Amino acid sequence: MNVTLEVMRTLRLEGQAILDCAERLKRPEHSEKMEKALTYFLNALEKGGKIVVTGVGKSGKVGQKIAATLCSTGSLAVFVHPTEGLHGDLGVVQSKDAVLALSYTGNTEEVVRLLPSLKKMSIPIVGLGGNPASHLASYCDVWLDGQVEQEACPHNLAPTTSTTLALAIGDAIAITLMQLRGFDSQAFAENHPGGSLGRKLSLTVRDLMHSAKDVATVTPDAPMEEVIVVSTQKRLGAVLVVDGPNLLGIITDGDLRRALQHREKFFQMRAREVMTVAPIAAQEEMKAQQALRLMEDRPSQISVLPVLNSEGKWTGLLRLHDLVKAF
Repeated sequence: MNVTLEVMRTLRLEGQAILDCAERLKRPEHSEKMEKALTYFLNALEKGGKIVVTGVGKSGKVGQKIAATLCSTGSLAVFVHPTEGLHGDLGVVQSKDAVLALSYTGNTEEVVRLLPSLKKMSIPIVGLGGNPASHLASYCDVWLDGQVEQEACPHNLAPTTSTTLALAIGDAIAITLMQLRGFDSQAFAENHPGGSLGRKLSLTVRDLMHSAKDVATVTPDAPMEEVIVVSTQKRLGAVLVVDGPNLLGIITDGDLRRALQHREKFFQMRAREVMTVAPIAAQEEMKAQQALRLMEDRPSQISVLPVLNSEGKWTGLLRLHDLVKAF
């Protein structure tokens, strides 16, 4: 067996199933059902309710991921295992909630047994699976078509293509609700305070910059010998040329290397002759991620940025190294 070809076959099968589902949504009978399902979920959230996701086996694992994605994108959701639901956990479901039930066959016993209790609560049930003639489909207020032509499993048995499609539909629901509810990047950051993602969304330039006391500075008339001395002492890769609180320019390590090409004239030069005048600078309140783009999204990368406050006065220095380390 050519293992690479087998991997490619699986990826193509699962990718094609997602594309086929997207094409089905162009047809009114499918798009109307999706819109109705999203309306049920949106209404539940706006009433202070939540989305209750349920499923067994592989569908249950997918359901847990969908519930987690919904929560991380601003839509309150919980996963309830049907068996646990039948033995007390159904108490977490309230009348203002909406349910997303996953079962590819639509006849999973534990899920079907849970449906009458949910119906008695008069909450909308959205089913997702591959059998529109199933018990689950007959109970649901909306049935979302998650049918696939073939599982990636060579015996067409192990849930593979079908679970990938269910997961993708769950993502699509979560992202659409996120946009409908105006869940912006600031709200996303509040939901993700930890890890690299949280840092990217919440850290500001002020959080990562080197403050004034740690930054090498000189006046415009400073000789190059002084520039080299203070640069060596502070070791931040740049020296700011300042007039009190006002930033006049910057001398980077690269500027020093280029100036050294003048050889014997080098030590006769002054800071103002070597500095970059009116350099690109970051604002203290700027998101660190924005500052990173400012450094990288240009023909030649910038490795250091002077930092200014709201009044345009210099307050520190930000290095690309510190941004990369933080993220």
